[in-house]
Amino acid sequence: MTVRRSAAALTALTALAAATAVLGGAAPAAFADGTPSPVAIPPGLYGTKDPQFDGVFRQSLAFLAQEKANVKPAEQAIGWLAGQQCADGSFTSFRADTSTACDPKKLDTNATAAAVQAFVAVGGHADAIKKGVTWLKSVQQDDGGWPYTPGLGGSDANSTAIAIGALAAAGEKPADVKSAKGGKTPFDALLTFALPCDDPGGPGAFAFQPDPKTQKLYANADATAAAVTGALGKGLTATAGPADTKGTACEKATTPEQAAHNGAAHLARTLAPTGFLKTPPMPGAADQPDFGNTADAVVALAAAGQSRQAKASADWLAKNAGPWAKESGPAAYAQLVFAADATGADPSNFGGLNLVKSLNATGPAPQSAVTSTPSAQTSQSKDDDGISLWWIVGAGLVAGIGVGFLISGRKKNQQL
Repeated sequence: MTVRRSAAALTALTALAAATAVLGGAAPAAFADGTPSPVAIPPGLYGTKDPQFDGVFRQSLAFLAQEKANVKPAEQAIGWLAGQQCADGSFTSFRADTSTACDPKKLDTNATAAAVQAFVAVGGHADAIKKGVTWLKSVQQDDGGWPYTPGLGGSDANSTAIAIGALAAAGEKPADVKSAKGGKTPFDALLTFALPCDDPGGPGAFAFQPDPKTQKLYANADATAAAVTGALGKGLTATAGPADTKGTACEKATTPEQAAHNGAAHLARTLAPTGFLKTPPMPGAADQPDFGNTADAVVALAAAGQSRQAKASADWLAKNAGPWAKESGPAAYAQLVFAADATGADPSNFGGLNLVKSLNATGPAPQSAVTSTPSAQTSQSKDDDGISLWWIVGAGLVAGIGVGFLISGRKKNQQL
């Protein structure tokens, strides 16, 4: 199984070891794909979990979240990320030994796009940004999109969306970035992943990829949230856009903006009953909240002008996501910062939790930090603790059936 990058899937993966420990399980000697684990945490890297799958990604998200709070990361932390870049401008998920050349089979469009956005946020590093963008352009597929790993599989909605965010952050016009063969743009690619309004499985949603056998599109929550922000030409830290006066009606989409409206409308309809998205079903387990994808959906909804549902789901996260973020680490705190910022909430008092202070504590002390006095974190009630245990038990159940299932949040046949 090919590992697909998503902030939600990765924060779930990084929480697995802690959840297993809580439940009394032993840490696996290797991951499901045979990759040895864990590796030592290098100085400068945020988080304490194994960085093999998400080192560059979580570092990049941490920088982006800190920029929202006017926090300058430590030079050691910035230097670590800069040292991860490959000679051709790309990034892998994590390089334990930067003295050796990058493995072409491990080059990662998602990590590269996230790192480009992070370098723009911290300032400077013009060469690293230029090299990263140049590499992304060099591996653009004929359909205008990007795969997770160049040369392995077709384009997908998530990788295409995060590449759009990198291009936009670097000052490029994504609509002008066209494939060498066919002249397709990233927006052309995104439209191919949009489900029509008459699709019973998810009208207006986006698929990760077409099913390889049937070419049918299946609605995917993670892909929809990513594609909405991408179709709007925005990145990981998208802010609130103009109010969408069309409500949650689905319309025939022939433009990126129409597809973004449909995707956001679908997310709003899906979130309305509970305020949160659910994890993929597991045998014998009750439905559980997917905190990471919910946070991503909040950002997408806000960017698309669906402010009412965005705020409602952000409020739900403020009440319930603290234990998840504590277990998951820097990327999770960053996702919550993005959700708070997009909906006008205070990241220094998000349900009583100072997200910025908590994020800063997962890595080297930043060069500068916000000067406002953080609000004291409210004590968790027994009901809140129940939610935390609920999620941890879910992660433990996943441990019993393999890590591969947990990190398949973008699997093409996952339906909302």
